[in-house]
Amino acid sequence: MLEPENNAPYKSREEVHQKGPSTKWFWVFWIVLIGLGTTAAYLYSNHLKEQVVVQLQQDTHKEMASFKAEYDQRFNELVQEMDEMQSKVQSFNELLTFTKDQASGKTDNSNKLYSQLSQVEKQLKELERKMELLK
Repeated sequence: MLEPENNAPYKSREEVHQKGPSTKWFWVFWIVLIGLGTTAAYLYSNHLKEQVVVQLQQDTHKEMASFKAEYDQRFNELVQEMDEMQSKVQSFNELLTFTKDQASGKTDNSNKLYSQLSQVEKQLKELERKMELLK
């Protein structure tokens, strides 16, 4: 009645010892696999980060070139406007000087020219202020 059966619920030491190394290699395999996966993820994230940085630098350079071209264009336009205003002021100064020299009792024309000259000078000062802001 106390016969040992082959279908015992407990395994012998030999069976347990034989299964030990295979589970050991199983866990080593999984640890190595997880390590490789983590390393690959880290290297790939660094690669993506470098690509994003390079792309941002390229986009920034394009934007800066665009802003510089726009700035140069606007600055040249203001320089042209200022040159035109300067020539108008010079013409009005000459006309005002001539009118003052020729005026005997006609002060209305002189006052009109003087007020026009004042307006042109105001516009010139405004343009100069804008150019200073652009610099």
